[in-house]
Amino acid sequence: MDERDVELLRTPSANSRRLPRHNSARQFKHYKLSVFRKTCYAIGGAPNQVAGSAAAFFLQIYLLDVAQITPFEASLVLCLGKTWGGITDPIVGFCINKSKWTVIGRLMPWIVGCTPFLVLSYFFLWFVPPFVTGRVLWYLLFYCSFQALSTIYHVPYTTLTMFLSTDQTERDSATAYRMTMEVLGTLVGAALQGQIVASAHTSHHCRAEMNVSMNATYPPANVTILTPGSADYKLLARKVYMIAAGVIGSIYVICTAVLSLGVKERNDLFAKSSGKVLPFCSGFKKSMRHGPYVYLIASFLLISAAVQLLQSNFVLFCTHAAGDLRDHFQNLVLTILISAVLSIPFWQWFLQRFGKKTAAFGISWMIPFAILLVTLPNVIVGYTVAVSSGFSIAASLLLPWSMLPDVVDNFQQMNPSAAGLEAIFYSSFVFFTKLSAGISLGISTLSLQFAGYSSGACRQPYLVVLTLQILIGAAPGILIILGLIILIFYPITEDTRRETELALNNIRLQTRRSTLIVI
Repeated sequence: MDERDVELLRTPSANSRRLPRHNSARQFKHYKLSVFRKTCYAIGGAPNQVAGSAAAFFLQIYLLDVAQITPFEASLVLCLGKTWGGITDPIVGFCINKSKWTVIGRLMPWIVGCTPFLVLSYFFLWFVPPFVTGRVLWYLLFYCSFQALSTIYHVPYTTLTMFLSTDQTERDSATAYRMTMEVLGTLVGAALQGQIVASAHTSHHCRAEMNVSMNATYPPANVTILTPGSADYKLLARKVYMIAAGVIGSIYVICTAVLSLGVKERNDLFAKSSGKVLPFCSGFKKSMRHGPYVYLIASFLLISAAVQLLQSNFVLFCTHAAGDLRDHFQNLVLTILISAVLSIPFWQWFLQRFGKKTAAFGISWMIPFAILLVTLPNVIVGYTVAVSSGFSIAASLLLPWSMLPDVVDNFQQMNPSAAGLEAIFYSSFVFFTKLSAGISLGISTLSLQFAGYSSGACRQPYLVVLTLQILIGAAPGILIILGLIILIFYPITEDTRRETELALNNIRLQTRRSTLIVI
């Protein structure tokens, strides 16, 4: 309540003279976010991306070559884990929808409370148990646990965007901060994981094994050769993966502390004025009938599956299908993510200048370069593709989270009696994208099983190489094209977005004044 509104209450006879003739949205003063608040909010999104990046790039090859479970078992772990993570999204959304406001807000207790368990589940995901029989159940248990707990962290964190400010420009700015930090977190995760575990996958082990088999019956007595099947090699690989897991787990604790201490969750006047909060099932049905939301989900369901395919198979492709790139995979991953970090500000400027829907078509930039990598897998092409892929991945990460608040605002304008559905929109969106990623990962890993992938082998059959080429080149391109075709029908333009903001601000202004009069 500002001084002008207090004065209006104290002098009711003057209200009619001092009230504006028409309610303009510009008269509603939004809460402006400081750079410090935006930075603290952005830091909170980093740990999930650090861990998610490490898992996206390295979990598949870890399960196949270090834990040495079969491709079929790995496909079960990846598919069921992702699917379970997706299923928990609407469950978490339902629980948040029922949550009461506390001293630190309605969303923050979920984030803080799940962090210790999330760290433990992540660590044990990268631990190789001493037993062999039933090892797949170990990884299935902890991958499902990690996915579920990361959902409990991620859904309230992303929903928090709606409770930072009512100003769309401020929310877009906070989202840009967040995506920059999340892509930076993706970079840190891949950098830490890649540099720490590189010794478990670089080609000198295989070269040593092949040289010994070709040039001598027995290796020299004073030389220790770590071949992929040796006990010393397995011990080294397991050790470096556990070190990486411990480092990434500590990042969760630090970033969660910064988020909880540096961000204040604020309720929205619109939500307060909109009546009773809808039950979860009713709210879910309403959200799934909202046209812009359906188009957004359908489009990025396919696009996120394409990006997931590219990430999860990239290290395998460099290791087994592109001999010149085997010693460069960790640096190529870093190049992809550095390019993504550096291009976030460009995409933020582009979407403000030309619109979010137009900016989305920049995702297609990776398609020709991915095909080029498959046809000419050499070092120069590899780094060129890494830069272009990072440029496109940045757009695919930034845009859905920048567009989703617009969809929620549009829904609120069209359904003023429905309140408190932010968590449902965010959790359902994550559910569908995770479900598509889980299915695509399961199919891609299972296809390696049918192609004859041999865990821990230095040289894979031709069918495995061909399968990896398809998973890197053709499949992502087709999915991205289909997703962008669907996005053409997405109805929220920049003009629509501005009209929605004006309408909601008028409602907030009226609500504020009616609240003051009641007081």
